[in-house]
Amino acid sequence: MNEDKALFAIGMAAEMLNIHPRTLRNYEEAGLISPRRKGAWRYFTLHDIQWVECIREMVHEHGVSINGVKKLLKFTPCWNIIDCPFEKRKRCSAFFSNTLVPKKISRIAPSPSLNDDLAA
Repeated sequence: MNEDKALFAIGMAAEMLNIHPRTLRNYEEAGLISPRRKGAWRYFTLHDIQWVECIREMVHEHGVSINGVKKLLKFTPCWNIIDCPFEKRKRCSAFFSNTLVPKKISRIAPSPSLNDDLAA
């Protein structure tokens, strides 16, 4: 099943996660998740479900508040907060998202004037 194409309404997503739909709404209001919307309906992908599982682990197993999770994610990826083993990260959508995995840093060529100054 394609993890980006499978869509679940909020009730089904909550049931899959064994949580109340209000919890998902709270995470959305806090800016931790962004389910797809069609009118008033929210739809969750399997990636969203995995991410909510990670949030729940941070909150319930590691004692980080929702606001704490939000603040921490500004400074470090989630796998550093809960010290996920690499095997778990390989299955994690957050680990492979474009915003969390560092991109290759391209080198900037030194300016000609700097090279001239160094040669002198």
